[in-house]
Amino acid sequence: MNAADAPSAADAPAQLLRGDGNRLAYHSRTGKSPGVLFLGGFKSDMTGTKATALDHYCANTGRAFTRFDYFGHGRSSGAFTDGTIGRWLDDAIAVLDSLTQGPQIVVGSSMGGWIACLLTLARPDRVAGLVTVAAAPDMTERLIWAQLSHDQKMALARDGLFRDPSAYDPEGYEITQGLVTEGRDHLILGGPSPSAAPPA
Repeated sequence: MNAADAPSAADAPAQLLRGDGNRLAYHSRTGKSPGVLFLGGFKSDMTGTKATALDHYCANTGRAFTRFDYFGHGRSSGAFTDGTIGRWLDDAIAVLDSLTQGPQIVVGSSMGGWIACLLTLARPDRVAGLVTVAAAPDMTERLIWAQLSHDQKMALARDGLFRDPSAYDPEGYEITQGLVTEGRDHLILGGPSPSAAPPA
């Protein structure tokens, strides 16, 4: 198999139906084990440069590979502003359980690094390796809430949403009160965390 066999960004993705009627868009192929599962970042999608570069690498080496869009991202259904860390973690678990076989090397970028850590803790028997790129664990608390001014925090509590300026999106990122509040249920830094690693 060569890089030309890897699905391009324009190829129509398959759809994974979730229990609530929403659908996750994904690309997946079988191949050598362990497979690779890619988890993208906040408001990123599976057509990004990291996802597609890894896709081409796995195509060239004959390795199983899966990439997908979280709820409210890319070509998946749902409103981005209804998304939370727990929802996106559930998406990752559903993809791992439904679309992959055997052990997986989980690769997470930015927010996907946080999701990858949580996925590893949730399914330690399925994760053969964990790779994070510019991981952003606890980003809702450390990179969003902690950086807000008093006025911004008051506006978020009042309106439930504000737009955070971003170099990646001219309209800014939509940050919701629900994203920040629910994110606190999944914090992994600043204290002991269970390890999925086998004992030495």
